Amino acid sequence: MSCNYNDIHNKNELKMSMFSRSQGFTLIELMISLVLGLLISAAVMQVYLINTRTLTVQQSASEVQDSAIFALQGIEDHVRIANLGNPIIEITDETNHGGIVLTTTNLGTSNTTNSVNFTNSTGSAGWVGLSNMDGVASDQLTIQYKNITESSLFDCEGTEVVSGTDDWVVERYFIRADSAANDLALACDAGRVTDAGVVVVGESFDGNGTIITPGVDQFQVLLGAQTDIDNLTYLPANIYTQLTDKPSITTVKLGVVIRSSTPLINTEDKTTFTVLGTEQNLTADATRDTFYRRSYESTILLRNARVISVTGL
Repeated sequence: MSCNYNDIHNKNELKMSMFSRSQGFTLIELMISLVLGLLISAAVMQVYLINTRTLTVQQSASEVQDSAIFALQGIEDHVRIANLGNPIIEITDETNHGGIVLTTTNLGTSNTTNSVNFTNSTGSAGWVGLSNMDGVASDQLTIQYKNITESSLFDCEGTEVVSGTDDWVVERYFIRADSAANDLALACDAGRVTDAGVVVVGESFDGNGTIITPGVDQFQVLLGAQTDIDNLTYLPANIYTQLTDKPSITTVKLGVVIRSSTPLINTEDKTTFTVLGTEQNLTADATRDTFYRRSYESTILLRNARVISVTGL
């Protein structure tokens, strides 16, 4: 078989043409492509981070709101019935089985409970309340009632209180350490005392109790006392017990600072909060700054401690 020069030349031209068409990108084209790809990737990542951060904030806010509703509504339902079963409706620190427990007298003539288990605030004898607020201790609220209704009730730890029981239910609300979360939590310890004030065996209320809500940085309590027919004054427990002429307690005001369980992403939340009219700062701690927090307040009227003042015209 023979081939001529023109055939060989045509074949060489075809090979050169195919080679030139398969050469690919130049260095400049490759650099431009890389820069554009990086810019697009950065924009996508930025959108993703913003959406993730927004979602985290919304989730954290929802957690705090749910915790606040659960904690405050649960406490409200119990505090509202304080003094139930007591024929004496004027509550002071000297009222026998008074709904707000401030002294041993409130629990009964034979009671010997340590005062650290009563309603206390900063300045109360022997009281040191845990909190995550700089220099501001938490408070404690101790209430009492007897089930004289026709139905069973349940104390703050979920134990049934049978209708018509002879014992008084004592509930203590306070902040304690939560080892599982390595933080603080709002807890309640419920117990029973007899008419004489003797603590029922196995029903003391001086332990760790049951956690109501985790992630609580502060718990504050003010007692609303009716000083005259037109004025209601709110006082911390230690101030109220120091009064010479103690007015009747008719209202309880609660304040809490609750944090989320989900940390925020690259965001530091507020560290200053107003709790029952007092500005408080979160204790400096890098691990705490990344959580969503809010303060909540609630005012509770004691149904069984209404004071009626009658005046002449």
